[in-house]
Amino acid sequence: MSEHVTRAFDAGARRYDLLTSLNPGYHAHLRRAATALAEAVPHARTIVDLGCGSGASTRALLDAFGAGVRIIGVDASPGMLAEARAKQWPASVTFQQGRAGASGDVLDGPVDGVLACYLFRNVPADARDAALRDTHDHLAPGGALVAQDYALDGSPAPRAVWTTVALGVVRPLATVTGGNRALYSHLHRSVIDFDAPAAFADRLVAAGFDDVARSTVPGWQHQILHLFRARRPAQPVEGSLP
Repeated sequence: MSEHVTRAFDAGARRYDLLTSLNPGYHAHLRRAATALAEAVPHARTIVDLGCGSGASTRALLDAFGAGVRIIGVDASPGMLAEARAKQWPASVTFQQGRAGASGDVLDGPVDGVLACYLFRNVPADARDAALRDTHDHLAPGGALVAQDYALDGSPAPRAVWTTVALGVVRPLATVTGGNRALYSHLHRSVIDFDAPAAFADRLVAAGFDDVARSTVPGWQHQILHLFRARRPAQPVEGSLP
């Protein structure tokens, strides 16, 4: 995530939970992603919520895994982390400031699973492959990544729906509720510029993941919101972390 985008998240942090609460299905989709990770690594001991934001995805992980699993929320934005830390958490949940692609700065060893919701779209395209390799290399062999994000495949209908919602609903709501307008302008543009779903799946394979699968959701976000599942091979790859 660039410094410019990080500052936009800092500026919008105080109103972020309010705005996401107005997004129909937002928390249900986070729970779906967290459940997918719990199904992939049912015996996990340590999970990372990469790009945890204000903690909504962390809460979904806590609900899916329970308080007996260590959950580390990682985010580049101090403002978003402050919102996350202000909530009530069991001792098994902690938060660290860090960036995708630099997991070694915040992790003390391999982890069993990584959840990354609405994250990789915010990683600059020229740094995205390195961020995915870093995520892969900090998973224990057999560990899983679940990534959820908005992505368009070039079809005109999903792009038109996304633009209508982003410019006609989200930005006006941000203005009315006192949210940071620049952040939601970035949201619109970042989805337009992000990898197509198939291209992001190809990036996962190139980063060393296998068992790569993707799915979309019903409703207005069909072919707009996608869930990606991937696994680090059980046999370590030469040159990656043990």
